[in-house]
Order: sequence, then structure tokens, then C-alpha cells
Amino acid sequence: MAGMRAHRWRRRVLIGSGSVLVLLAWYVMAMAAFGARQVVLPALTGQYQVGRTSFEWVDAGRADPLDPHHGPRRLSVWLWYPAPADAQGPHPAYTPGLWSKLAFGAPVGWFETDFGKIRVRSIDGAAVADGRFPVVVLEPGMGFAAPQYSALAESLASHGYVVAGLTPTYSANLTVLGGQAVTSNREGNPPDVGGHTGESQQTGDRLAAEWATDARFVAGQVLALGQTGQFGGRLEPKVAYVGHSFGGASSLEACRVDARCAGAVDLDGTQFGRVVDTGLAKPFMILGAEDSCTTGTCGPKATDQGGERTTATKLLQASTGPHWQVVVGGAHHLNFTDYDLYFLGPPLRSLIGLGSVNPRQALSIQNDYVTAFLDHAVRNAPATAIADLHTKYPATQLTAPR
Repeated sequence: MAGMRAHRWRRRVLIGSGSVLVLLAWYVMAMAAFGARQVVLPALTGQYQVGRTSFEWVDAGRADPLDPHHGPRRLSVWLWYPAPADAQGPHPAYTPGLWSKLAFGAPVGWFETDFGKIRVRSIDGAAVADGRFPVVVLEPGMGFAAPQYSALAESLASHGYVVAGLTPTYSANLTVLGGQAVTSNREGNPPDVGGHTGESQQTGDRLAAEWATDARFVAGQVLALGQTGQFGGRLEPKVAYVGHSFGGASSLEACRVDARCAGAVDLDGTQFGRVVDTGLAKPFMILGAEDSCTTGTCGPKATDQGGERTTATKLLQASTGPHWQVVVGGAHHLNFTDYDLYFLGPPLRSLIGLGSVNPRQALSIQNDYVTAFLDHAVRNAPATAIADLHTKYPATQLTAPR
């Protein structure tokens, strides 16, 4: 009798284990099928088509403090720019060549969109549209790279901005220089930044200064393109800085020290650098997630364990330039990136910092607010267009200059 019971128990275990394996195999295949579906970046909302090209620039007079070999600072820069409305041509890959390694590797990558299936709106090497266009330097968050903000870059370019997306070498998880993949190191991507201890604040301040120097160097290189080649006579000597997360902090710091700066945008970035103490005399905007305090007002799901609110309040009180703060309801930290567009199978999506907001709605909110702000700060368009967006997007909380 005991032998029969043991036999039945083993049989049930085997059947149960087999069922679990079948379900697991089905789940993995389903995730792979979803990940293989084509994803198209949002439709352009401006009057221009968008061209894309890339450069590698060397700041020859500056030793790279993050380079273990102490060479000059080298940067990869992607450029999105206005192209004629009737421009035609091939679309480049979302992440060509070694850039494709920005995607998660296996097994996590099984639950994510295949980057080879992402279709951009840009046209590879298109002609530059007639007109004169201001420059926007776009800085990614810590660990991220410029291609992962393609939706924002294309949107701004379609509205008449030349967008230079830089990837901070040794801080990004991956950049590509000289045909080689370059990964991050401890100096460029320190683990203690963001804790707001005295040591981490000092580390963040030093790194924000380096990133700000990168941004100003890139702005100068882009403006130099306005003197020659296909960009000759096409660029206005006006610069704005836009960044996400640590790139947002660096954008504010770059604007503080660059006399050419017309305005800056911080996308959910805890602030670092001297700008926190001195404030900013130029116009700026901070867009924050509902679970952060980067705008100086904690969102409904924020805990403020890192002192974000204190830092932001200090910046805002010291600033003499007009500033707008927007809290995006339902958004979390990565809703300010292209991660809004990727398929991310459960439970990955909820684990990496994406909120309940409709993904494409999140990008629309971000793109519209950033464009309206830049049009005002750079092109002197009425600020009422910024206020009007609160009516269009009632889930946002807007604090405007008084």
C-alpha cells in the first residue's frame, strides 16, 4: 500500500513539474513573439521631416578624468535635424551595429522588444531644410545613451531644432567610439551618486561639472558646423540644454556657465552642481514623475528618501530666471525615455521604473511641454502655450512663474 502511495505521489510531482515546464515554455515563446513585433516611433508633429547623422568628436585640449589611460575626452554624438517636408530616403536602424548592445541581453532580453524591430522616423543623411535653427544639446540619464531618447529628439527636430544627443563616455553602459564598444567604469558611473550623503553629493557635483563641460563642448562643435558643409548658414547661435535624470542636472549646470544658453530642461533629474547653490538666471523647466520630488513638490507616490525636495527647493529659491515645474501623473522615472515604446513583458515593465500612464501619452506630454518651453525660451513664443498644456493634459500638475 505504501509503495502505491509513493508511486502516485511521484506521478503527481512529475505531472505537476511537466505542467510548469510547459507553461514556462509557452510564456517564453509568447514573450518572444511579442518582442518580435515591429514598433514605430511616434508620428512627427512638427512641420519638418527629420534627418539623422552622427559624429565622433575629440576635445583635444582636455584630458579625460574618467579615462583610465588619461587620454583626451572623446564623445559620440548623434544629430537629428530638420529636413525638407518632401524629403525621402532610407530610415537608419534604431541602434545600428554595436549600438544594438544597448538592449538587454539574455535572458532578460527575451522579455523586451527586439531593437532590430524598432522603426525610426528619421531619414539617413537627409538634406537640411531651408531656414535657421537653434541647437539643443540632449543629455541622457546615468547609464543611458543618446539613441534611447530618439522619440524626443525626432519630435524636437520636426519642430525646427537641431538636436545633438551626446553619450557620456565611461558613464553610459555602452557607447561606440572608433568602431569599438566602450563600457562604463566606476569613475564615470559611481554607485554612490544619488544618495545625498556629503560624499555622494561631492561626487555628483564633480561629475555634473564634467558632463556640463561635455555639453558645452558639443554645443560649440555643432555651432561650428553652421559655418561649413550641409549645415552652413543653417544654425542660429542659440543653445538650449535638455537632459534626463543625471543629464537633467548637468543640463542646468551647463546652462549656468554657458553665456549662449537660452534655457534648460531637467527631466526628472535630482539636481547636482554649483547651480543648486547659485540658482539659474535663465529660463528653465523641470518635469517630474509622480513618485519623485525633483520639482520641489513631491508627487503623490513620492517618499523623498534621498533629499530631492530639499535640493530642488534650494535651486528654485536661488534662481532668478523664470521657471516652470510639471509633475506628470502616472509617470515614473523611465517614462521620460524610449522605454515607453518598448514591449516589456511582465514582470519586467513594473520592475524597471515605468508607471501606470499610457506610454505614448507620457511621451506626448513630455514632447509637448519641452517644445512649448523651448519655443518660449529660445524663440520668444508666448508662455501661454505652456499653460495651455495643463488643459490638454489635466493629469499634469503645473507650477508657473508668478
